[in-house]
Amino acid sequence: MSSVRQDAIKAIACAKHQLNRVDFKKTHVKDLFGSMVFNEEVQKARLPKPAFKALQQTVKLGVPLDPSAADAIASAMKDWAIERGATHYTHLFQPMTGITAEKHDSFITPNGDGGALAEFSGKELIKGEPDASSFPSGGLRATFEARGYTAWDPTSPAYIMENPNGSTLVIPTAFLSWTGEALDKKTPLLRSMEALSTQAMRILKIFGNNTARKVFTTVGAEQEYFLIDKNFYYGRPDLITCGRTLFGAPPPKGQELEDQYFGSIPDRVLACMSECEAELFKLGVPVKTRHNEVAPSQYEIAPIFENSNLATDHQNLIMEVMRKIADHYGLVCLLHEKPFAGINGSGKHNNWSMSTDTGENLLNPGDNPHDNAQFLIFCAAVIRAVAKYSEILRLSIASAHNDHRLGANEAPPAIISIFLGEQLNDVFEQIDKGGAKSSKQGGIFETGVSVLPPLPKEAGDRNRTSPFAFTGNKFEFRAVGSSANIAGANTVLNTIVAESLDYIATKLEADVKAGKDLNKAIQELLPPIIKESKKVVFNGNGYSEEWHAEAEKRGLPNLKNTVEVLPVVTRKDTTELFAKYKVYSAKELESRFNILAEAYVKTLDIEAKTALMMARSMILPAALRYQKEVGESIAAAKAAGAATPAGVESFGTLVSAINDLQLSINKLEKAHGHHADGDAYAHAKHMRADVFPALNNLRTAADKLETLVADDLWPLPTYREMLFIK
Repeated sequence: MSSVRQDAIKAIACAKHQLNRVDFKKTHVKDLFGSMVFNEEVQKARLPKPAFKALQQTVKLGVPLDPSAADAIASAMKDWAIERGATHYTHLFQPMTGITAEKHDSFITPNGDGGALAEFSGKELIKGEPDASSFPSGGLRATFEARGYTAWDPTSPAYIMENPNGSTLVIPTAFLSWTGEALDKKTPLLRSMEALSTQAMRILKIFGNNTARKVFTTVGAEQEYFLIDKNFYYGRPDLITCGRTLFGAPPPKGQELEDQYFGSIPDRVLACMSECEAELFKLGVPVKTRHNEVAPSQYEIAPIFENSNLATDHQNLIMEVMRKIADHYGLVCLLHEKPFAGINGSGKHNNWSMSTDTGENLLNPGDNPHDNAQFLIFCAAVIRAVAKYSEILRLSIASAHNDHRLGANEAPPAIISIFLGEQLNDVFEQIDKGGAKSSKQGGIFETGVSVLPPLPKEAGDRNRTSPFAFTGNKFEFRAVGSSANIAGANTVLNTIVAESLDYIATKLEADVKAGKDLNKAIQELLPPIIKESKKVVFNGNGYSEEWHAEAEKRGLPNLKNTVEVLPVVTRKDTTELFAKYKVYSAKELESRFNILAEAYVKTLDIEAKTALMMARSMILPAALRYQKEVGESIAAAKAAGAATPAGVESFGTLVSAINDLQLSINKLEKAHGHHADGDAYAHAKHMRADVFPALNNLRTAADKLETLVADDLWPLPTYREMLFIK
């Protein structure tokens, strides 16, 4: 009998994929890079000098754009795009759905004489008006209140997205309601960047830096993902509707041999990666690294640092391009944080730093960090921010998807802590005790092999169990989920660090104004900050039970899931913090609370309905067919006098497992059918307390049956197939 699984394996075995779709011998990567971007080089060549100068002032210094330049910019952008095959333009924005949204408009306008003109005005460039009624607003807008505006973000250059038939000019924008509130993730991010720049510039001026005019945060977000054959994907309703497998017994071999990590990349996957990179190069996305990740069929792509707003836009592009290109090779790109139970999940390590517009990395310690007062101030500000606002930082990476990953021995724990490394930890310990006099140095790493050159050795090791780790000249926020828009985490990070810089600048400015020597003021300021914040510094094993006990003793919060952390959104200190720096209004925070709660409820609702459908219509029928086969076989053996106790016992195990499945179905139906009274958060608590454990119990029962039912009857592609057949 043919099954979905057998058909999928046959299709994979017979498939021939065109792997040489990009010829890098003919097309050099340096010629590809930015070729589809309306970047500074293109702007300089095509714009009138006044318009070019005005645009650059906006991009580099945040000066409001002169409206008179908009028509010239729009005209040049249109001509450039049409030359490259564009027929339409779109204002791309980032609604609270977590993904991007776009509405396409044609350049063509009828001229009244039976012909048409290609037109694109400054007004059309600057502002769009998509329907806002069907996007999450969390109560900011009633469903019947449809008006929303997109506003051109000139700091993120427009680009052309090529399609099979024609291309589209894509203009990154912010998205706001008619009443002025942010309905997106970009607007708060831009606000937070301005807040941090303002406070950081105060610190730089104290140190006599009169050259820098702006400080911006930089981000390089590593992206983990899975690739599986789409024949398997289409055989899994849970992957299609939920992004993760709701059922699946562990395969005989997982990742325990540690043979996947950094292993040889399969040809088909490597071809997919190469075409994906080529497309991203055209769009100006500076992807640098690719490799096999820990789990089978798991991979990573990583870009280099950029301005955090541009990095966020590029991160969304990376996810979109990966999903699109994977299909060219008969693959599906899975971005869920935990698509497969029992093996490594996927994250998005958010490498974050601060830089001036003159190129100075403010988190670069130099050769002697103990003697680098400016670095110590900026680094202490980050440590203080994480210690004081760890719950808000935890909130920034909360989702039903990421709940599956955080706390497992594959990702950071839900407890927010900082790893400083031996060198930096030693420096701050010295400061806490009265003053830093030295810094530990690295030296030379001896390999013990004569043909190998001496290798420079860093002053400290790394710690992969820390959610927030200093890694040389940046902090790596490792808890961000793989499917998340990084704007949320970076908005919070920028804001809490802005508050710390504000606190430090206010004290130093007052001391200096009072005539105190700057170095003396710094020496008096840093020890109390370190003493107050050192509770969050931990350089050990974040996976250990001892750390959880120690963290509780230190008073560090351990908010294990989204439902536990959601109340932080509208807490008084959260509202006051974001209002002070004009990142979120109280009304906008209330909307985010509602949106996050609703998203949690809807995610678990979809998973419960999908699990019930699969259990009732796929898994239970297969188990009952097998029960019938085994029962008839035992009855025949018994009639012939050949029945064995072992056979009867095996049949009893099967019957018991089927009974457990039916009971689990009933329990999930009951839990899902009950609706909590109250608001979205009350429903979220019900989903976590009742539906979530019922889902897990149903999975346990179904996964046991997968190990008992005859292989030819099992209806779902299995882990051993999806993860290892490429």
